[in-house]
Amino acid sequence: MNLKTFFFYFLKPIIGGGIIALLIIYGIKLAPVVIPKLTPQENVRSYSEAVKKASPAVVNIYSQQYIDSSIDNKQHLQPTGLGSGIIMDKNGYILTNYHVISQADQILIALQDGQLFTASLVGSDQITDLAVLQIQGNNLPVIPQNASYLPQVGDIVLAIGNPYNLGQTITQGIISATGRNGMSSSGRQDFLQTDAAINEGNSGGALINSRGELVGINTSEFYTNNKNSSSGISFAIPYQLSQQIMKSLIKDGRVIRGSLAIVAEKLDPLIARLWGLTVKNNIIIKKVYKGGPAATAGVEVNDLLLKIGDIAVDNVITAMDMVAEIKPGTKTTLTLLRKGKVITLNVTIGDFSHTQPTQ
Repeated sequence: MNLKTFFFYFLKPIIGGGIIALLIIYGIKLAPVVIPKLTPQENVRSYSEAVKKASPAVVNIYSQQYIDSSIDNKQHLQPTGLGSGIIMDKNGYILTNYHVISQADQILIALQDGQLFTASLVGSDQITDLAVLQIQGNNLPVIPQNASYLPQVGDIVLAIGNPYNLGQTITQGIISATGRNGMSSSGRQDFLQTDAAINEGNSGGALINSRGELVGINTSEFYTNNKNSSSGISFAIPYQLSQQIMKSLIKDGRVIRGSLAIVAEKLDPLIARLWGLTVKNNIIIKKVYKGGPAATAGVEVNDLLLKIGDIAVDNVITAMDMVAEIKPGTKTTLTLLRKGKVITLNVTIGDFSHTQPTQ
């Protein structure tokens, strides 16, 4: 080993260590190591701004009913229901679920700033499980809304409500699916599916995106057993649909829908092949109610629906929505495939609320 190698491996570390020891012993200050200081919120991912924008407009709803008293044989108002609602504009219109207020004799609204109001019922729609209430107040908070925003699977969302009357609570998740239908009693409701927890008292509350904009109206949670064990599957009514329903309820007090008084469903592709059908249409008429518009026009069970007016249809929900949006009393045509032949029938659209189908 030469002198240069000996110095590099042995003497250099020893000399360096000795110099550092002398600096420490004689109090010679080294340049301080600068450790950057972080503010309390720096580098913390947060949705607090979205919550600050939206949460003041999410209210607590307390339903009360007149109940017979065993003491004085009189009826007294008693709390019977709990839910949430959303202030949609400065006029005090509040959107919530129909089932939250369906049995109420009195509806109380509590804002997050402590204000308490008695609400009036503007209108309700059992099919979509929506209701519009109104309160009279000044400088009411309004939830941010963006009609051009379309929810996408994977979008982060926050559910705001009053679960179990604990006070306003925020839960977080993503949009798990869009366009879920068949989950409502009418079978015609399209839902947003999310894994944000929605519990009792959350119904009617807001589902918002990371900008604080209203995405949907929280309505229910799916349970897998009788023990109310949550499966992380919750549903919300899309904002665009709820906005349409709200406008109709404010204008008319109800939703005016067109009706054919039929039951239609998707045609099983296997059955279509067995019948030798090659058409792309897959809507089959399964029931025609007596006395209804379709029955009067001559529609029969097992007809395939091809067109409403001049518009081709190939989806049951889309077709029923098209009919619902036609003003009752309007005359139009139905193009059908019956036993291999295309036929066209004239039909007068009925009023859904006035059409009481009979077998």
